[in-house]
Amino acid sequence: MKAGARSLAHWSALALGFLFLYGPIVILVVMSFNASRLVAVWGGFSTKWYYALLSDEQMLNAARTSLVAAALSAAFATMNGLLAALALARFGRFKTRTLFFSAIHAPLVLPEVVLGLSLLLCFVALGIDRGLATLVVAHATFTMCFAAVVILAALRECDMTLEEAAMDLGATPAQAFVKITLPLIAPSIASAYLLAFTLSLDDLVIASFATGPGATTLPMRIYSQVRLGVSPEVNAISTLLLGFVALALALSAFAMRGRSRAA
Repeated sequence: MKAGARSLAHWSALALGFLFLYGPIVILVVMSFNASRLVAVWGGFSTKWYYALLSDEQMLNAARTSLVAAALSAAFATMNGLLAALALARFGRFKTRTLFFSAIHAPLVLPEVVLGLSLLLCFVALGIDRGLATLVVAHATFTMCFAAVVILAALRECDMTLEEAAMDLGATPAQAFVKITLPLIAPSIASAYLLAFTLSLDDLVIASFATGPGATTLPMRIYSQVRLGVSPEVNAISTLLLGFVALALALSAFAMRGRSRAA
């Protein structure tokens, strides 16, 4: 095969791959500006469905619940992920390291249905009423492993001699970590937070088990409306959610890029 034909085949395969992955998303975004109530019939360009969201209290409350839960759970997940990464990177080969490592990474391979059901049984056994608090705990449990992986990778790339030099100059181990290592891994911590935030915001399965009637999340609200039929208003809120997630991922990529430049 000639070089020109090979290049054309590669570009064609790449285009088909992007079309398969992102074609439905593009259609969703376009149909959110459809003036017609029928999602399969284009009735002209309109932004009225975005304005309609402003008067939909249930949708706005669901969005507020999702944002609050995502912000809180991401904070807890990032803090616990940092502590877990420190234990794995700095405490050497302690006796229960293998068990601890497996426990940290278990949510990465566990089906979300299994994790959600396990958390539900735990809350029921402890007599805890499900709501925003249980949703935050569930999402922090689910996303902590992702935060720990990101931060652990950053810690392993840090030069320990910098901390040793700081301690030689009179700093305590805690001061050396805070003043030397923490600024170096700060972009990774920010990236871990944004990743945990995005995963929490998008979650449907675990939230269905962990939350109650008074704390419906946005994905749950969208799913319940889609079951009754897709409306342009659902397309609009889905487009806004997509844009918000894309912005969070872009900020995460920017933070990781800043970390690479600093290194």
